[in-house]
Amino acid sequence: MDLCVPQNPLPPFKARDRSHLTTNKDSKTDTIETMDSLTLTQYALVALVFIWSGFVRSGLGFGGAVLSLPFLLLIDERPQVYLPIISVHLLLFGCLTVWQGHRQSKAVQGESSVDWGFLKKSLAIMLLPKLAGVIGLVTLPNDILSALVFAIVFAYSLGYIFNKPFKSNNSAVDIIFLALGAYISGTSLIGAPLIITVFASHVKKEQLRDTLFVLWVILVSIKMAAFIWVGMDLQLKHAAILLPAAGLGHWLGLKLHKHLQQTEPVVFFRVIGSALLAISCIGLLRLLS
Repeated sequence: MDLCVPQNPLPPFKARDRSHLTTNKDSKTDTIETMDSLTLTQYALVALVFIWSGFVRSGLGFGGAVLSLPFLLLIDERPQVYLPIISVHLLLFGCLTVWQGHRQSKAVQGESSVDWGFLKKSLAIMLLPKLAGVIGLVTLPNDILSALVFAIVFAYSLGYIFNKPFKSNNSAVDIIFLALGAYISGTSLIGAPLIITVFASHVKKEQLRDTLFVLWVILVSIKMAAFIWVGMDLQLKHAAILLPAAGLGHWLGLKLHKHLQQTEPVVFFRVIGSALLAISCIGLLRLLS
C-alpha cells in the first residue's frame, strides 16, 4: 500500500512542501493526493458514507467522524484525503445547527442552546492536547493512523454493545477524559465519545447537542488551520460534490434528534456498536495481512 506520508516526514509546521502528498510513489510526476483516482463505484460508496455521516452527526451531535471513518477506510485507505472533507462538512453543518437551535431555544425557553460557561472551562483543558494530536496527525504514516482509528473504534464499539460507555465520576477523571479525547480528536477526529461522557454529566440535555457542536467547530478549526499550514489539499471540490449527500443525511438526522429527545437510544447504540465492531475487525485484519 502506497503511503501519502514519506518514511522521513517533514517536521510539523515547516514550509509547504507538497512532495509528500503523492498518490503513487512510483508515478513519473508527483500529484497531490485526491479522490480523483476513485472509480465510479467507490465514489458512490463514499457518497453513501457521507449520507450516514451527516445523519449521525446531526442526529446525535457527535459521531460524524467516528462512525464514518472506518467505512471510508475500507473503501480507500487514505484517511488524510477524507479528514479535510469531514472537517469542512462539520464546520458548515455545525454552524447551521447551532444557529437554528439557538433561535428555537431563545423563542421557546428564553435562553441560549449552548452552555458557554462549561464550554470555556473545558476548552482551557483541551487546547494543548488538541494541538499535540494535530501534530501527530501531520507526521504519522497512513497505516499507523488507520490502525489507531480501528483500534479506538473497536474499544468504543464494545462499550456501545454492552451499554457500558466510558463514564467520568469526578473532576480528575473529567480532566483525563477531556485531555485524552482532545488528543485523539487531533489525530483522527474520533475522540468524541470520551469528551461526550464529561459533557453529558455537566450540560443539560436540552443544551448538550448544540454545546457539543460549538466545541467541534472550534476543535476542527484548529485542525483545518494545521491542514492549511502544511499545504494539505482541503479537497474542497469533492467536499462540494459530496455536500448534497451530507445535506440529505443532515436532514434525516434532525428527524432522528427530535425522536431521541423522547426516547433512550440504547438499542440504536447497540446496533451501531455491532456494526463498528465488525468494521474494525475487518479493517485491522486488512492492515495486518
